[in-house]
Amino acid sequence: MSVRIWSARLWLPLLLVAGCSDAASSGDGGNGDLALGGNGDLALSAPDLTPNNPPNPAGLGPKPVDVGAAGNLAAPGAYALLAKTGITNVTGSAITGGEVGLSPAAASFITGFSMTADPSNVFATSASVVSPAKIYAADYAVPTPANLTSAIGAMETAYVDAAGRTPPDHLNLSSGNLGGLTLAPGLYTWGNTVTIPSDVTLAGGANDVWIFQISNDVDLSSSKSVVLSGGALAKNVFWQVAGKVTIEANAHFAGIILCKTAVTLQTSASLDGRVLAQTLIALDNNAVTAP
Repeated sequence: MSVRIWSARLWLPLLLVAGCSDAASSGDGGNGDLALGGNGDLALSAPDLTPNNPPNPAGLGPKPVDVGAAGNLAAPGAYALLAKTGITNVTGSAITGGEVGLSPAAASFITGFSMTADPSNVFATSASVVSPAKIYAADYAVPTPANLTSAIGAMETAYVDAAGRTPPDHLNLSSGNLGGLTLAPGLYTWGNTVTIPSDVTLAGGANDVWIFQISNDVDLSSSKSVVLSGGALAKNVFWQVAGKVTIEANAHFAGIILCKTAVTLQTSASLDGRVLAQTLIALDNNAVTAP
């Protein structure tokens, strides 16, 4: 009897060690190899780090964001101002070189423009929107509703495209304070608010491209400017902004603003570019010139 007890005590540790060794070496046993299963497949749940920053085929910087042709009312590139919930104008303002569009909100949410409806009810005109540009809203006659639905959808697609470019050439440059900097063409990313307390210069050629990805707000200080130099063009500058954009009084901004929320131009601020906003655009005696 005592021999059997001793024998069991001798073999039990060996069996336990062997069992642990088998579980650890098993391809799918226990929770050992998370890449093969276990409690969570890290190989499958890891983020997609595939680069998505195609080069500009015509110059320096990334490939331009596609906003469509200027003459296509079903594309955001036809509009100087395009928004979803409202466009307000306190007084004055001169919108040149592009249409004004609002959808899905109705024309009643375009205020301060003293609009005159065309007899066709396809569009309206205003002294603040320089001819031949016109004003379009979701409740106007066909084909305006369908055109605006397409333009808004393409605006959202352009936003997603700009936001999805990776990896950046510059990450959190100057902690988001761009005052006094000269920026070469490229893809720039910030995880915080971008402020421009003094002039910032974008230096490059006519075919070069800048994409700015900003996960919070953008604020351009009063009487300061985004300056284009060396032949750089506003149509090749893209500001993808997840928060709001504020262009303070008498300041000058340049580029196409792809904003997830609202864009405000304070008194006598100006813009060489387009505002493509997924909520509201607020104006106050502003000059907006589409490129």
